[in-house]
Amino acid sequence: MSKINATILIIDDDEDVLLSAKLLLKKHYLNVITQNNPREINQIISKQKIDIIVLDMNYRIGYNDGKEGMYWLNHILNIDSRMIVILMTAYGEVRLAVNAIKNGAFDFILKPWSNEKFLSTIRAGLELKRTNEKIDILKQTNETLLIENDKKFGPLIGKSKAMNVVMDVVERVSVTDANVLILGENGTGKQHLAREIHKRSKQSKGPFIHVDLGSLSENLFESELFGHKKGSFTDAYEDKPGRFEIAENGTIFLDEIGNLPINLQSKLLAVLQERKTTRIGESIERPFNARILFATNAPLKQWVAEGIFRQDLLFRINTVEIEIPPLRDRPEDILDFINHFLNVYKTKYNKPNLKISKEAIQALKSHNWPGNVREIQHTIERSVIMSDSGQIMPSDFNLTIIPKSAKGRSLEFDNFNIQEVEKLLVEKAIEKHDGNISKAAKELGLTRAALYRRMEKYDL
Repeated sequence: MSKINATILIIDDDEDVLLSAKLLLKKHYLNVITQNNPREINQIISKQKIDIIVLDMNYRIGYNDGKEGMYWLNHILNIDSRMIVILMTAYGEVRLAVNAIKNGAFDFILKPWSNEKFLSTIRAGLELKRTNEKIDILKQTNETLLIENDKKFGPLIGKSKAMNVVMDVVERVSVTDANVLILGENGTGKQHLAREIHKRSKQSKGPFIHVDLGSLSENLFESELFGHKKGSFTDAYEDKPGRFEIAENGTIFLDEIGNLPINLQSKLLAVLQERKTTRIGESIERPFNARILFATNAPLKQWVAEGIFRQDLLFRINTVEIEIPPLRDRPEDILDFINHFLNVYKTKYNKPNLKISKEAIQALKSHNWPGNVREIQHTIERSVIMSDSGQIMPSDFNLTIIPKSAKGRSLEFDNFNIQEVEKLLVEKAIEKHDGNISKAAKELGLTRAALYRRMEKYDL
């Protein structure tokens, strides 16, 4: 039997007790340290990582009031509040041991002990230790990810009157627990705004979990959102928590809520009402504590009238609605985006002295930006890459002019490049069906997955 990689420290003034405990534990654990003087605790802890301390409650002959044990327990926890301390005590001192647990001890072992009880107590303490370590790592990882995402998404840009109205609502709603529905065209920055709400909320120290419902197939929906038990279906090789569980004490952002099939909307509604999830293959209800944000570019109110979207679900998700205006309706923000992305990509591609000409700025300002912020971001990135002089010129752009034709009219192309034509067709199909991916894919003769691949290819 392989030994568990853990270090156990046993402190007792009785050498027979130390020897018996060490002989028992050495069969199961790699490192067992014994010490008859609690005053050596500081030196031992400073030299190596200790997983569990087994501590006697009395050291002076003739004294059994447990005060020494309580003193050293508090001393250890002052050094490391997460240390797992297990007390050893005689039967008559159980009351003292229970009081010590209230003060931070993990558990106690009665002398003389049962080997089985001793080992099970150590094992339980070690499991808690490992769990706490994993939680600490997850917290550190989450903090790192939040910092990296802040760098990736950057500040929320926009000083126009339209964006000031949006930010006023964000400021009011962020400090509440209200469900928020974020509306806007593709590329307007709905995820960015959701992250801003999270950053300003009381859940800001928790995780931000982004779920793209439009990319989830029906058979993966429940598993991804609610989790599953090992063996509950083919390929369920291990227990898996759902996104609601992972978002505990943070924010879960359900993007593209309009693409959720009608038969799955009732399941989501039940979860939102009860604030409990049940993993596939289990009957256990798991409460969750997470802020929920939603986003879509679909006309949900129209879809309610058409029977495509449940009215009760709409009422549940849109306690507050925030609509991000398209970039063409706030042209005064374009220059701020130009300057922001220019600085980002000058740094990324090591072109610190690169400038942008007045002609280039004018070309950008006069463009109607059908792809919104995402389009201007990629346009600036491309221009920084392609510019072979110290100044970006209009020729460094590759702006696609979208004909402002009414729906149903034939399209006119500025060029016959196959990729540009395909991109335009995809854009028009999505526009025609108000962002409904399933309908757009059907009209184009594609599967949903194939359409998503093209949207990713063209940054739509």
